[in-house]
Amino acid sequence: MSAEAPIPYLSRIRGYYQALGYGEPYQWAHFNDVSFHPLSKPLNQSRVLLVTTAAPFQPDKGDQGPGASYNAAAKFYRVYAMETAPDPDLRISHVSIDRAHTTAEDQNSYFPLPALRRALARGAIGAITTRFAGLPTNRSQRTTIETDCVELVALAKAENADAAVLVPNCPVCHQSVALAARALEAAGIATLIMGCALDIVEHVGVPRLLFSDFPLGNAAGKPHDQASQDLTLSLALGLLENARNPRATVMSPLMWSDDHSWKLDYSNIALLSPEEIARRKADFDRNKSEARKVREAT
Repeated sequence: MSAEAPIPYLSRIRGYYQALGYGEPYQWAHFNDVSFHPLSKPLNQSRVLLVTTAAPFQPDKGDQGPGASYNAAAKFYRVYAMETAPDPDLRISHVSIDRAHTTAEDQNSYFPLPALRRALARGAIGAITTRFAGLPTNRSQRTTIETDCVELVALAKAENADAAVLVPNCPVCHQSVALAARALEAAGIATLIMGCALDIVEHVGVPRLLFSDFPLGNAAGKPHDQASQDLTLSLALGLLENARNPRATVMSPLMWSDDHSWKLDYSNIALLSPEEIARRKADFDRNKSEARKVREAT
């Protein structure tokens, strides 16, 4: 890949897990048809639902702070809803973000509720729903479609949402929100995904995607950079309002840095020694066991 090209997550992840010894590669969701529902009213009169894959902080579940390692104990397996009036404490230690180049220290880089409030204040949107939604990161597409998406659509309708902005973090998060966007559109709710994994979202097939070529975990803008976060949301809302056909993708003009070498690292098996591969396999097996315990207890 060229230094300027987006990370090819599908091929990287396929090679990575095969090298770790997990056999047949994961089959990502893919659809030829894409539901598309235009906004039913102008955006400045529309009620917007925010959907995140971030998890509420759980003090008894180990380190979930900035720079924390992957923490399977902090995972969640059901759609949740929380009030939008206060600022929640959400973490992304439970997903496979790019821990080499970002720390998740600024919640606003992956959860754009403050940016949505500023958009509301300047009249760009009509309202924010009283609750936002949390969508699980689930490798089971059947569970995502038949359980999580059904619950999310019900929540969106209960909130009288006209539109939804969905913000994923890890690769599987991107698939989950893509499936959710399809379900919401079929239910008459216009959607916009703010994402960093271009190939995964476009492989699934969605109505609208605002792509930021940033490390995973920063789909809402650069950390501690309000101008970046506001511009990212503004581009997303513009696409939400102006797209006329499905599979509409807009690439943010913002760059993470002048040096594109960060794109070489994520799940790049060619850069890992046999000892590091063995260590990562052991970590993966341990976290998978922990996640199974959390899921069974849910």
